[in-house]
Amino acid sequence: MPTLFEPIRLGNLELDNRIIMAPMTRSRADDAGVQPAFVAEYYRQRASAGLIITEATNISPMAKGYIRTPGIYTAEQIESWRPVTDAVHARGGKIFMQVFHTGRIALPDFLPGNVQPVAPSAVRAKGSNYTDQGMKEFVTPRELTQAEIAEIVGDFAAAAGNAIRAGFDGVELHAASGYLVQQFLTTNVNLRTDEYGGSIENRARFLFEVLDAMSDAIGAERVGVKFSPRMKFNDLEELDADQLYTYILPRLNEKGLAYIHVGDFTGEGWHEKLRPLYEGVYFAGASLTKESGEELLARGLADAVVYGVKFISNPDLPERFKRNAPLNEPDQSTFYTPGERGYTDYPALTQSV
Repeated sequence: MPTLFEPIRLGNLELDNRIIMAPMTRSRADDAGVQPAFVAEYYRQRASAGLIITEATNISPMAKGYIRTPGIYTAEQIESWRPVTDAVHARGGKIFMQVFHTGRIALPDFLPGNVQPVAPSAVRAKGSNYTDQGMKEFVTPRELTQAEIAEIVGDFAAAAGNAIRAGFDGVELHAASGYLVQQFLTTNVNLRTDEYGGSIENRARFLFEVLDAMSDAIGAERVGVKFSPRMKFNDLEELDADQLYTYILPRLNEKGLAYIHVGDFTGEGWHEKLRPLYEGVYFAGASLTKESGEELLARGLADAVVYGVKFISNPDLPERFKRNAPLNEPDQSTFYTPGERGYTDYPALTQSV
């Protein structure tokens, strides 16, 4: 029976433990999507994770859906990530970049020329998004043409290649949380009548095209993918989620990916449903404790366990778990603010003592 502290093989990598740092938006980049120098210290502090998965990173100017989020499509952005990968590797850590396109969740405020965001279909999301001028309602997106879909597939592949050039060990595709890839999978955002809409097979086509393109660019063993079945975030509905994901996962067995990452944000027992369908490395996440993570490992429902907010306030989380030490409480008011406060200033155990 594996424990959180045992190593695990991930593609061509050997991870020191099975405690994975979740991808979490922190909004420290500048308006050009370039990371400031202190981001390297943030990730360096957390390099004792078996694997770090970075904050979601924009694959193109049209992908941006939040203020101060980083990109990986310009030379300056790529260079700003190199100190991060160097710092993590210097501590013996491993790091993947999560890449995404926000689709209809973007606001014109964030896009070139204040254009409309794009999506599988012209369906407006209920709700609003944060800007420095206050909350703004989502807008009706423009439906993507097939030619534009092909371009975005190419953008994902290019982003994967750029991440490897920046020194990352691999790339995770964000197919969760209501962003573009999951928008194609859904029943309420994807109303298309061409080969990208309608049936489950058609709605999953974009996902597989992106994964194949990324795998062709950098090797499947360096590609992971994240899912969050039936997650309500960003006004999504997956009425046929059971059938959808039981269609997708067996087909991923043929892809030779580094891992899949499933966040069960609904409490519907997705790890019990999906883990038996996937033969490769399976990461389980969503609001887990040390004890619930160990239980998933013991029951064979995960190969590694993903922790999010606990890593924000506890840079040395694996050591704290090992010693059963108390955890620092996070300051939620600084989750998305600029600067180093609430970012690089949480104490490690040695500092606390």
